[in-house]
Amino acid sequence: MKFIHLTDTHLVEPGARLYGLDPRARLDAAITSINAEHGDAVCCMVTGDLAHWGAPAAYRALRESLANLAMPVHLLIGNHDNRAAFRAVVPETPVDPGGFVQFAFDTPQGRFVCLDTNEPGVSWGVFCARRAAWLDAQLQATAGPVFLFMHHPPFPVGIPSMDRISLRDCVPFSEALLPCRARIRHLFFGHLHRPVAGSWSGIPVSTVRGTSHQVALRMKEHDKVPGSHEPPGYAVVLADDTRVVVHMHDYADATGRFDL
Repeated sequence: MKFIHLTDTHLVEPGARLYGLDPRARLDAAITSINAEHGDAVCCMVTGDLAHWGAPAAYRALRESLANLAMPVHLLIGNHDNRAAFRAVVPETPVDPGGFVQFAFDTPQGRFVCLDTNEPGVSWGVFCARRAAWLDAQLQATAGPVFLFMHHPPFPVGIPSMDRISLRDCVPFSEALLPCRARIRHLFFGHLHRPVAGSWSGIPVSTVRGTSHQVALRMKEHDKVPGSHEPPGYAVVLADDTRVVVHMHDYADATGRFDL
């Protein structure tokens, strides 16, 4: 089974630019690449920060662009998003009983569980008891493998400026996972704007560069988040009964290709 992990599109109102870039043009280039090279993927998972300022016009532009994908797309929200504005423009996205943008669906390789870590007014992630109760119910409802998707990483990654705005108070999240941790095959997240992979509490994890601007790898203490114009990317994920392989693809990389 192949699927796409795309994140941090940061769309702005049509005609505007962000850090000298056109986020929609970069997203459209990703969509062209995905359709041409990976049109056989079963779906595309987008892990939040869909719009930079949460503007309705940005969500409308996002919807127009993603309509060109050759596969179903599933949208999560991040700290830059406005939950109400997003739901008004994309009302078909499922929500849990508390109104959080959380949903789950089954695939040939297991259940995909998508989480909402957005908390209005702050940049860091929040996963409260109500959200954790929904997650626990989803995990208990299936005995098979699970893939998790969220915006904020629930652990520090060694970039201090980003670690300050990762998921805070991870206890509700960790406790919900505890009974089923052995069945969680992979955790995909966004927020970092960097290609990062490893494991957390025995769970394999990964993220990828955004389609918009990036975060520089600065592991020394710094007051502000260090920006970067490194190439944008998306991940191509291959999963079967024995493996999960994540390919990080810098789709705008213009360096030469040749036979070795």
